[in-house]
Amino acid sequence: MAMDVGKKGKAMASPNITPYIDILLVLLIIFMVVSPAQQLDLDVKVPQPSPKDQQAQVDPSVIVVSMDERLNLKVNADPITLETLGNKLLDIYKARANKNMFISASSKLLYGDVVKIIDIAKGAGVGDVGLLTEIN
Repeated sequence: MAMDVGKKGKAMASPNITPYIDILLVLLIIFMVVSPAQQLDLDVKVPQPSPKDQQAQVDPSVIVVSMDERLNLKVNADPITLETLGNKLLDIYKARANKNMFISASSKLLYGDVVKIIDIAKGAGVGDVGLLTEIN
């Protein structure tokens, strides 16, 4: 501690805060370095484009729910409504071991429309839901 001499010969004690500022700066640097290491991540399977020379072959056991920009739904090639989609998927997936489904939607749709399909599918017992990219 440093000593300041006050008036009339009386001594006044005041704390030396320089070491506290040094400690504060060191702690600040430590927290700045450690904080970015606590990021969370999600596992995402990004679809890979198929090679140009390979023609796409569709497995008949794969379920694809497609929606166009006019909100018309199809399960593979069968037209269906949003209200009956849950029951249709429940009937399809209750006896299947493979619980995967794919969604093909127009890029002009709102994100919420696709989320409705995913929500209905998860409620019907679908495991993994994949999103198909548009073919140009």
